[in-house]
Amino acid sequence: MWLGPEEVLVANALWVTERANPFFVLQRRRGHGKGGGLTGLLVGTLDVVLDSSARVAPYRILHQTQDSQVYWTVACGSSRKEITKHWEWLENNLLQTLSVFDNEEDITTFVKGKIHGIIAEENKNLQPQGDEDPGKFKEAELKMRKQFGMPEGEKLVNYYSCSYWKGRVPRQGWLYLTVNHLCFYSFLLGKEVSLVVQWVDVTRLEKNATLLFPESIRVDTRDQELFFSMFLNIGETFKLMEQLANLAMRQLLDNEGFLEDKALPRPSRPQRNVSALKRDLDARAKNEYYRAMFRLPRDERLDGHTGCTLWTPFNKLHIPGQMFISSNYICFASKEEDACHLIIPLREVTIVEKADSSSVLPSPLSISTKSKMTFLFANLKDRDFLVQKISDFLQRTPSEQLGGSSGERKASVVDPAPEASPAPQAASEQPASPTSPLGGHQSSCAQEAPTASQGLLKLFQRHASMEDLGAKGAKEKMKEESWNIHFFEFGRGMCMYRTARTRELVLKGIPESLRGELWLLFSGAWNEMVTHPGYYAELVEKSTGKYSLATEEIERDLHRSMPEHPAFQNELGIAALRRVLTAYAFRNPTIGYCQAMNIVTSVLLLYGSEEEAFWLLVALCERMLPDYYNTRVVGALVDQGIFEELTRDFLPQLSEKMQDLGVISSISLSWFLTLFLSVMPFESAVVIVDCFFYEGIKVILQVALAVLDANTEQLLGCSDEGEAMTVLGRYLDNVVNKQSVSPPIPHLHALLTSGDDPPAEVDIFDLLKVSYEKFSSLRADDIEQMRFKQRLKVIQSLEDTAKRSVVRAIPGDIGFSIEELEDLYMVFKAKHLASQYWGSGRPAAVRRDPSLPYLEQYRIDARQFQELFASLTPWACGSHTPVLAGRMFRLLDENKDSLINFKEFVTGMSGMYHGDLTDKLKALYKLHLPPALSPEEAESALEATHYFTEDSSSEEALRQEEREGAGNEEVRDKRGEEKGTSPPDYRHYLRMWAKEKEVQKETSIKDLPRMNQEQFIELCKTLYNMFSEDPMEQDLYHAIATVASLLLRIGEVGKRFSAQPGRKPRDCAPEEDEPPASDPPQDLAQELQPPAAGDPQAKAGGDTHLGKALQESQVVGEGGGGEGQGSPSQLLSDDETKDDMSMSSYSVVSTGSLQCEDLADDTVLVGGEACSPAASIRCGGAVDTDWCISFEQILASILTESVLVNFFEKRVDIGLKIKDQKKVERQFSTSSDHEQSGVSG
Repeated sequence: MWLGPEEVLVANALWVTERANPFFVLQRRRGHGKGGGLTGLLVGTLDVVLDSSARVAPYRILHQTQDSQVYWTVACGSSRKEITKHWEWLENNLLQTLSVFDNEEDITTFVKGKIHGIIAEENKNLQPQGDEDPGKFKEAELKMRKQFGMPEGEKLVNYYSCSYWKGRVPRQGWLYLTVNHLCFYSFLLGKEVSLVVQWVDVTRLEKNATLLFPESIRVDTRDQELFFSMFLNIGETFKLMEQLANLAMRQLLDNEGFLEDKALPRPSRPQRNVSALKRDLDARAKNEYYRAMFRLPRDERLDGHTGCTLWTPFNKLHIPGQMFISSNYICFASKEEDACHLIIPLREVTIVEKADSSSVLPSPLSISTKSKMTFLFANLKDRDFLVQKISDFLQRTPSEQLGGSSGERKASVVDPAPEASPAPQAASEQPASPTSPLGGHQSSCAQEAPTASQGLLKLFQRHASMEDLGAKGAKEKMKEESWNIHFFEFGRGMCMYRTARTRELVLKGIPESLRGELWLLFSGAWNEMVTHPGYYAELVEKSTGKYSLATEEIERDLHRSMPEHPAFQNELGIAALRRVLTAYAFRNPTIGYCQAMNIVTSVLLLYGSEEEAFWLLVALCERMLPDYYNTRVVGALVDQGIFEELTRDFLPQLSEKMQDLGVISSISLSWFLTLFLSVMPFESAVVIVDCFFYEGIKVILQVALAVLDANTEQLLGCSDEGEAMTVLGRYLDNVVNKQSVSPPIPHLHALLTSGDDPPAEVDIFDLLKVSYEKFSSLRADDIEQMRFKQRLKVIQSLEDTAKRSVVRAIPGDIGFSIEELEDLYMVFKAKHLASQYWGSGRPAAVRRDPSLPYLEQYRIDARQFQELFASLTPWACGSHTPVLAGRMFRLLDENKDSLINFKEFVTGMSGMYHGDLTDKLKALYKLHLPPALSPEEAESALEATHYFTEDSSSEEALRQEEREGAGNEEVRDKRGEEKGTSPPDYRHYLRMWAKEKEVQKETSIKDLPRMNQEQFIELCKTLYNMFSEDPMEQDLYHAIATVASLLLRIGEVGKRFSAQPGRKPRDCAPEEDEPPASDPPQDLAQELQPPAAGDPQAKAGGDTHLGKALQESQVVGEGGGGEGQGSPSQLLSDDETKDDMSMSSYSVVSTGSLQCEDLADDTVLVGGEACSPAASIRCGGAVDTDWCISFEQILASILTESVLVNFFEKRVDIGLKIKDQKKVERQFSTSSDHEQSGVSG
């Protein structure tokens, strides 16, 4: 690559000059290339250890003038080819021009200007692609690609200098982190270390410090442990590795690959040595942190943050903290964790104004909202820029969500008058109660869809006045009063100041009348509901009457959702629950419906309208409990892992006992998935839900630990899992809420587990208090860190389960061992994943659907199969291999969806590796009959013969194929329709597999259809290519020539018998349009007689005829162009054109044998190119329609040649091929894919 000219004072230190002219010098780095001795070793080591540009570029070109001692670098190159190209350009374009100059300074100035011009031109071409990585980083990326054989599609994110511990010796080198791989390279005194690990294979990633390894990063895969240390900034490196591993896990979980986030704000100047991808990943991490901290919608992106202070009127203080700004929100978080949190939606803002600065209050900024609240920020670093930013975002805020148009909003100091919105609209935006804003939405867009517009509890509660409830009523009234005072002091609605006082009130229990409203605010569901008016009603309308697997499961579970509550003992409650669950399944088909969602949703419906319950469910499933409700409940399993880890930390004595009993896995899933609602009396569990919406998963983990802690003694005395479950079940059944004003609802679980002596009652508020006192050291950041660690473990164990399930589903008669099958599965899966991140442009690189049965999750297309076939097949056929792979793929792809699953793949491989001679020949035979032999291959022969014959049997087969195609289409349509809302029905796959088992295996080889002459030619061509690399090559050629001649004779004899009047052979490959029969000219057979060996003229003539015949055979079957010399297809082309009237059967054999001897002599043959199209037309197409042959005849003929029998019975170890395949897996570049597709069948 061209470089901006830089001075080099010592030009020859560590460099060797290879070429020179008066103005330029081409140099090679010592230690690169051949030789180099000790100096070369030292330089090579230095280049790896030091961050020098030479580390990347082993070649360079310097500019110098004769009298000057200063050299200037103008180009560098990673290969001789690249640097030579630059050198030649300089010689051709600059040398003559430079010789004209008199002054050396002018020469240097001219060269520098020219080089800068070239670089500017190159950069101009790159700009549209957004390529803004600095030069040094680009060089590192080139180095990485070259060193590890990565394709263009593999992007480098960052690289770091570090040591890799090999045994007890640290190897200093470079760690390259790419989107899909972790790579390390070290070269120390001639010892080279090169590592490549795929992120999807990482099972453990942690930062630790031990006596043996100083502060280091540990990376584990299934079969190795790697330690890296001596980082300059270990924190940054580990954080980036964590992000990349997380992305890989997401890819395994739901196939979400990494896409550069184009919507992120671009920095005005790119940072040095930081790639665009690294910047995007950092921004993505900040976005996630920002959204999690303030519970904002998933599409909200942080624009920037700045330090400031916030005036808090309730305690008259300026609280220091950070202000965060995004396109729809201004948020504030205090430095002290609980001091104050604030969220201001821009849709609520009416005025943003700059107040006067003073020494007490520097750079103040005041923001007013529609709810008549004013927030005062001060100590802002760049206030003007900030106001401009907020003003820009306000302009973009959709006017229908605002109180008035954007134009009415002021972001100025001059005119602070808050002439905001009309009163009615302001009222509709202000969350005074959970039902007030909803009336507007419901009436405007949901006339058709009948939806419950208030919480079911209000409709179904037996109304008793607070006075009648006595002490409980008084307590409830006090709670309401406390919250009203809080609202007065701290504000109400989205813009409320959230402080430690807010948490205290939540812990004391939210009053029934405010529960729905506060759940909406604390969960962030309110924001999404207000910004998507009418969305829920629209979803209900769309999903009504739609059938899917999800709706079937929902119907089954509707009457199991809190059946003890009066709200769900009638159709009104059941119908509301059905609508909410179905609408969510329709919104998010990847989750669809999962058990436990019904219990949680029924509770949400008690306290809010349908629309509110729906948005609370969205907040739960998509933000607060990530991945909990997918088909494999991954999120719940991850948090279960965290719970086990916390039990080990806080309750070590109990932890061992629980592990022995295996209790934790049984209890925690039901506790976490239903937020204790299914295991605790309703009025107690709902208090935990209050805290959960405010604090998140931390509360659930704290309460779970407190429950175990309270039962430690009894659990230590348990002898089995059942006893422990009973202890915990009875304890939870007796957790009561003595303050509840609702009539007690009988808890079904309690009725089942109650014994003779019920344990003492536990007050829910006491349990919460204990959980905060003992386990409040849990922090949200720590939980996220633990989630990452557990996610790696859980997803990899699920992948291992999937692998075992798939391997078990493979029939026993396949012939591969379990280990071989597992290795094949890993190679197959790696090929699928490679298509996801390197072949995204391919139409067949379909997204994996984790909800499908394991066997159907990973599938590959024809091109990927071709790559695997080439590296794993024992039948390597040189340039013919892609053709054979294409045929094998068509044979295996029974449902014609252009994808095959692992079972089909293994079946194909097994046919080549296992069984006796008959089985292998049968597999090969099938590859040369339809459907393996594609119609295009047949068509190429038809074109060569210029005219067509019609055969009713082929038409019939075609019609049958169309009918089957239509059937497949229906199945696909049906599956597609189901996929619209939820995963396809498992029963469909069960039926499919049952049908597969019913298919009778071919009882004998007689059931195989006969082969026509064209198919036989293709078979012989394949065999010839297959033998080309074999040590017994010549013997095999001789044997196959003899066998082919014998079979041709048998076919001729068979034709005579079948061609009697009134009979036509019906069994010659009926599936395909047969090529026409033609009588070649009488003299052609004579012409094709082999020439006498002594006559060079005749020999040349013979060559030409052979060339013509070869040309014809190449038209008949594709892919034969690269056959090389000595091809029996030439012999067959001769024989097939013979007419049985003009030559005896014996002469066919003798000609074959004679030619076979000639074939051994390289001088006899010429390539197919020697024949002009005109000559091939003169030869005429001579594929014989009536000629056909059976499998038994081929088998019997091959058995006569022991060398052929030995070739097919030779055992090949697939294990070695799998190892080789794993080595080259990452080196399949997109360009090689493209080249291969050109020759595929």
